[in-house]
Amino acid sequence: MILSIKNKALAAITLLSVISLPIFANDNQLTAQEKADGWQLLFNGKDMSQWRTFKQPTVNEKWQIEDNAIALTAGGGGDLISKESYKNFELTLDWKIAEVGNSGILILADEKGKYIYSHAPEIQILDNERHPDNKLDTHLSGSLYDMIASPVASHKKAGEWNNTKIRLENSALSIWQNDVQTAKVTIGSDEWKNLIAKSKFADWAGFAAAKEGHIGLQDHGDKVWFKNIKIKELN
Repeated sequence: MILSIKNKALAAITLLSVISLPIFANDNQLTAQEKADGWQLLFNGKDMSQWRTFKQPTVNEKWQIEDNAIALTAGGGGDLISKESYKNFELTLDWKIAEVGNSGILILADEKGKYIYSHAPEIQILDNERHPDNKLDTHLSGSLYDMIASPVASHKKAGEWNNTKIRLENSALSIWQNDVQTAKVTIGSDEWKNLIAKSKFADWAGFAAAKEGHIGLQDHGDKVWFKNIKIKELN
């Protein structure tokens, strides 16, 4: 009887241990199939060796690894830029924004302009309910910033994890947020030119002109987290 009670107690402890495992136990890893398909990690959960701060050789200390994610702990860390540049690719990542927060994911970024967004299209990250930049639909999370508005069905509340997927192939750009497509447009097409003409970027020389560029993670002064950052280059 005593042995039975002990066994039951051990089983209960084991069960509790399994239940209490962190939900991010499998984060920042590639499956065997993803490796076979050519996916690469841009963040391994341990270091930020694939990144540096915009126009700097290293990563500012205000970017830290927190809860298995890259976290901007305070404003002034500068935007992160991938060390490698990409032309045709699929990118997927998870992000979470603090209340009243603002951030973004940038593509085709370079360091020729004053800011990382000088030439780089941005996929918006926002607390849609509280941040004051929520007045325009094209400024809500998942939108191609100031150009194409994301559907409401793609939105989540601040503090919840979101997934963004971006595919760029021969200038054809598609964006998804939480498995809902938020944008589909070809850069340089007549549709694109019309969108640019109606946006804040109308007079921005060199905006989205490059065929290849870096991935950027924006420091907008608000706390934000990124994890499961994976990229696959397309032939």
